[in-house]
Order: sequence, then structure tokens, then C-alpha cells
Amino acid sequence: MNYEWNYETPSADAAALATALAARTGIHPALGKLLLDRGITDEAEVRHFFRPQLTDLHNPFLMNDMDVAVERLNAALGSKERIMVYGDYDVDGCTAVALVYKFLAQFYSNIDFYIPDRYEEGYGISKKGIDFAANTGVKLIIVLDCGIKAIEEIDYAASLGIDFIICDHHVPDEELPNAVAILNPKRVDNTYPYTHLSGCGVGFKFMQAFAMSNGIEFNKLYSLLDLCAISIVSDIVPIMGENRILACHGLRCLNTNPSVGIQAIIEVCGVGERELTINDIIFKIGPRINASGRMQNGREAVELLVERDHATAKDLANRINLYNEARKDLDKAMTEEAIEKVRDLPQLDERRAVVIYNEEWHKGIIGIVASRLTEQYYRPAVVLTRSEGMATGSARSVSGFDVYKAVQSCSDLLENFGGHTYAAGLTLKVEHVEEFTRRFEEYVAEHILDEQTQPTLDIDAILDFKDVSFKFYQELKRFAPFGPGNARPVFCTKRVYDYGTSKVVGRGQEHIKLELVDNKSNRIMNGIAFGQSSQARYIKTKRAFDICYAIEENTHKRGEVQLQIEDIRPCE
Repeated sequence: MNYEWNYETPSADAAALATALAARTGIHPALGKLLLDRGITDEAEVRHFFRPQLTDLHNPFLMNDMDVAVERLNAALGSKERIMVYGDYDVDGCTAVALVYKFLAQFYSNIDFYIPDRYEEGYGISKKGIDFAANTGVKLIIVLDCGIKAIEEIDYAASLGIDFIICDHHVPDEELPNAVAILNPKRVDNTYPYTHLSGCGVGFKFMQAFAMSNGIEFNKLYSLLDLCAISIVSDIVPIMGENRILACHGLRCLNTNPSVGIQAIIEVCGVGERELTINDIIFKIGPRINASGRMQNGREAVELLVERDHATAKDLANRINLYNEARKDLDKAMTEEAIEKVRDLPQLDERRAVVIYNEEWHKGIIGIVASRLTEQYYRPAVVLTRSEGMATGSARSVSGFDVYKAVQSCSDLLENFGGHTYAAGLTLKVEHVEEFTRRFEEYVAEHILDEQTQPTLDIDAILDFKDVSFKFYQELKRFAPFGPGNARPVFCTKRVYDYGTSKVVGRGQEHIKLELVDNKSNRIMNGIAFGQSSQARYIKTKRAFDICYAIEENTHKRGEVQLQIEDIRPCE
């Protein structure tokens, strides 16, 4: 991918502020600039950022309807009503259901959970799920990570004597469902100080409020924070503010005392012998939880997450791992088909968006394929397939472009839609696919900015190799966990040279393992450049080149760092 390198040299005043802040907090001057870039300007803010405290979590009763939701839940427990915890089949939904169910099940037994079938029921609250609740005597449904648009379904439930408490974080329409309580920080009339919670995060705040109202100590909730961390990372919500607090402590739980079910996933992934990071959630844990809902039914994932017997959990984890292997094979085949389909689109170079439809594609994989197309072509992508006689699809976006608004602009053609800035789902009649394609692409062409159509590497600082020490890396680790709103820092070093030992590696000879030197130190710096073997011939000429990279620990040489090289550019 040909990246645009973006680096703004700090003004003299900004550089002086960064240097002074770094000196007062005892870190490298380049990291002082990183703090300022995140709006952190004094020592107190630095302490809060580097040491997120659970005591800084907002009072959950600041959220609209929280008092009503807690009152209704307390009433249900007091009168021994049957309760159903209902959620979406993706990672966020499954972790949210597991968190609320596990917490309440400590105190109450007349409770069950329900995950709709992606293929039979589709996204969100289904009539089938409501009928199941009615037939099993449920009087209260707590729905998580969906429900904010389920006006007809919740009215139907009310006609059967079933109340709803909605815990959602998706963008609502003007009309809200007639639920007992709607907990959603994206409400137009929102009163909560933080609007970027995951679906699981909203469920956590509900349980925090319930615990406060009943005198239950917070440590009863603490062990569930591993689920919050997994949801925050997997659902790509900003890792700043309250999410940063939940993610930091959730990662700590993952590494020190994960639940039985999550420990089984960790063992199946083969990552149990080292400290787990955000990348382990992104590439190992999250996909396996997702695979259950994509390939079979998300209920199995929740069963694993709430399981207390290690042997049973290990069996469930192995089964979900098999789903993930099947998902990867299907993902590869569908992505190849999708790329061929995109290549055949007329005037591809002039298109600002990609919309493709194939009624044979697997519904559970289209979101992944849309993400792959966004990465490949760097433009918003919608992938559609046919299910239950309708066209259903997933939309993904590039940095800075709101794909939800693009989908919403076609709402008169849609039967259902929902989502966030960077990801959305939609359902429409097959006969409207062509018109949707035209109007979606037209909206994107009119609203996307030129800079949003070019992959960009935002460079945080220009460094010499003498700066890239293990001490620097340890200071940099304090900025983690990284994600939206707190991106992993990217650095640049100019005029570096091959030490003479760099080589192409990988099964397909697609990567470069590098040993580099610069002109300003005697250090030999190790690095890996994934998928950039096309640069090997130039590197071997011994001519100078510039690199952009992230810094990570060298797992083969304790106490040393290596560079994960994002891009290589020959010197002019």
C-alpha cells in the first residue's frame, strides 16, 4: 500500500511545552509531544492517563433512565419474575450478555440468556425470541448491544406482558421504542458524560448501578472487567476516557485472573505463557468468540464465557476454535471472489465507494470481507448477500468517514439498518440493490474528502536510533492500551541503511527481516516489514532509505526492542 506520510513539525512554542511536560514527568521529550497530542497538559492529567483508576469511573446514575432500570430490575428480583438477558451474536453482544448474566446469577436463579440465530432470526430482537420468552414465563428482558430500533418488536412484547430494559450504544432514530428504560449514551437527550461506551460497557454501567443500589461491593464486578476489555477492543470504540479505564483494568484481569471460559480460549490460542496485549484480543480471542455466531450460533460463545468447569470450557473452546478455522477458510475464498468482482466493476479508479452483491455468499462472513475490501482499495465498502429472500449486508469505512450516515442517506430503500461511524449493517429488498448502490456511491462521492481516500501514516515523532532504547519502549508502554482515539505511535527515522544481513522471509517470501543502521549511532536495529518484500532489492543496494515504524519488544532477545516497519521509502 502506498501511504501518504503525514508529519507536522511542532512550532517552537509546542516543542517547548512538550519538552517541559516531559521533564516534569520524567519521560523522553518525544513522548511529551504524544501527551500534548492527546490533550494532556499537566502532571495531574498525566497521572490519570498513565494510571487509570476505577474510582474515576462516572456515576452510572448520570445516565438517562438508569434509576428507572434499576428500580424495575429490583422489582423483578423482589417478585421472583423470570428474567431473560438477550444480546447480539457478535463479540460485543456475547460479552455483554455473559457479563450481565454472570453478575445477576450470583444472586438470582430465575434467569436465562438468549442469543438470536444470525440466519433464522437476523440482527436484533426477533419475534421468535419474544415468543420463546413468553412461552418460558419471562416477564422482563434485558437486551444488550441491540434493541434501540426495535419499536414493533417491543410493542409486541408488551402485548404479551413482557417489559424491556434496553442497553445499547448504537445511534438511535428520532422515535425510541416503548421500553421501560433505555440506557444509551447516544440518545439525543443524553445526560451521561461519556458517549463512547461499548454495548458491554453499557451493560457494565447497569450492573454497577444495580450493585450500588443494593450495597454490593464493587469487587464483585471487578472480575468481569476482562469481558469489558474484549468488547471495547473488538467493537473498535475509542480507548480514551472511561473506556481506557475499563480496558486497562480488564487487561489486568485477563493477565492475572481470567474467567474459566476465557482462560480456555487463551489456552486454545496458545498465548497463555506470556503477557496478553490488545493484539491478542484483536487477532486471537475476539475472532474465536465471533466465529461461533458467524458459523453456528452465538449462544455457544456465551455458554463458554459463563462456564465454571474447566474441562467443559476446554471442550467448548476447542469446538469454537474449529469454527474459527472454518471461518478463516471461508473468509479467504470469499475475499478472493470479492476482489475479482471489484476488479470487474466499470470505472473502478473513479469510484469513491465499492458495493458488491452475491446471493451465494455466507452471511456470517460478509462483514470481514467488507473490511478486507476497505483495506485493499481504501474506500468505503458494502458487501451484500441474500438471506430469507432479502439482501442483507455489512458496510465498513476508512478513517474519518462516517459510513453510518452514508447508509442512513438511503434509509427509504432499507428495511432495517444500524451501526457506528466505521461499521454498519443493513437489510433491503433485492430489487432495491441497484438503486442503493447508485445512491450510496453518490453520497460517498459528494461527502468524502480527498485525504480520506489515501491511506495515511500519521507520524508522531522523528527519531534517531540512539533514542530507541528499551527504556524508551518501557515509557511508551505506559500509553497502552492503544486503539481508536489513542493510536499506537508511529515514528520515523531518516536515512537508514541495510547492515548487510537483511533478508526476505516468510512462507511466500513476502516479508523482510531487517538489520539496520543510521548515521548517528553505532546501534544495529532489528526490524520486520510484513508484506514489503518488493522493497528488498532496493534495500540491498546499500542506498539510504527512510522508515516509518512502531516499536515493540524483541521476543527473542529479552530487554531489547525491534521495529515493526509500516512503510519504507527510498531517499530522494
